[in-house]
Amino acid sequence: MPQYLTPGVYVEEVPSAVKPIAGVGTSTAGFIGAVADDVTMPLRPGRTGTRPPAADAGDSAPVREPDDFYPVAAAGTAVLVDSWDAFRANFGDVQPGNAVLANAVYGFFNNGGSRALVTRVASGTDRNLIAALESFTVLDEIAIVAIPGAVSDAVQTAIIDHCEHEYAQDRFAVLDGRRATSLTKAAIAGNVRDSSYAAVYYPWIQIGVDDGGAPVYQPPSGHVAGVYARVDAERGVHKAPANEVIRGALGVETTVGRAGQAGLNPGGVNVIRPFGANVTIWGARTTAAAGAPEWKYIGSRRLFNFIRESIDEGLQWAVFEPNSAELWSKVRRNVTAFLTTVWAGGALLGATPEQAFYVRCDETTNPPEVRDLGQLVAEVGIALVNPAEFVVFRISQWAGPAA
Repeated sequence: MPQYLTPGVYVEEVPSAVKPIAGVGTSTAGFIGAVADDVTMPLRPGRTGTRPPAADAGDSAPVREPDDFYPVAAAGTAVLVDSWDAFRANFGDVQPGNAVLANAVYGFFNNGGSRALVTRVASGTDRNLIAALESFTVLDEIAIVAIPGAVSDAVQTAIIDHCEHEYAQDRFAVLDGRRATSLTKAAIAGNVRDSSYAAVYYPWIQIGVDDGGAPVYQPPSGHVAGVYARVDAERGVHKAPANEVIRGALGVETTVGRAGQAGLNPGGVNVIRPFGANVTIWGARTTAAAGAPEWKYIGSRRLFNFIRESIDEGLQWAVFEPNSAELWSKVRRNVTAFLTTVWAGGALLGATPEQAFYVRCDETTNPPEVRDLGQLVAEVGIALVNPAEFVVFRISQWAGPAA
């Protein structure tokens, strides 16, 4: 403490004992899809795409100027795009050589997405798509993963494995259902294993008509990922991305009624249904096994991912600090402050913070044998808020008092 010699009021800067934990982003999507090497790329601003012929060329036709066009992005490398125009500059406008991926990314931005990392493959074989997932492993900000139109068991299992891996357990897979007419989980989701890190959406959605007037259908994963981002921004990651309108969807390929959905919902197939003029996501479930009811809902898994990743990144300062009671106290204080903010935002169940969560970091979680391993262990418990999936009204008729 400084020594003061003159009477008066002095102001000191005192470092806070709390090191705030910032919430990580939850809405950056990672997309993988086929973009042919020879797709037509747009012109750079202010360019014409041609130049006059040389005087001695003997030809009066303009000459194409390749440098006037954007180059297509390298295959196998993730490219950050923050708008539809940015996607076009790297992968081209919608055309046969990139239609599924381009329509998916357009749907993502149209539905509320703001950032995406996109990796292209020249040919959309299962082998190429699975290999392209490697481009996401070193990228920390991805929270949603989709390979639009990839419905094989091999690819979808690889996406789930990627999201479940210990280096990427803050990611969630948005999977497309197959174009099946039989309303069973096996027909729509194939043999993809159960996982709380994935959700399946069915059916495909209509996004327009072709030159002959026939409807154009698109796998919904890109549009759904945009809805995730929109709900995250408007309500929070804990809000189920359901009962939400899909912007740009004109209809569905297969209409599923209440009876049909009754057989799909328990199996984790989220049905997209038309209600009036709107096409709406009408399901909020993961593909978790029946034996893991705590992870049945998308909002629960994604909220837990958000909390775990935020705490992990927010406590990096504790690495190599003396593993003492003072450090344990700081960890408890910081995590409690963060979870109190999460609770105040309505993401946790409970009338008070004490009912909503607990944080334990003391001698019970850090006995000598744990400290000897160089580990610091904190135990966190949270009470999750599940969506009101079934709203029940009890209605009775009353004739009024007897005369």
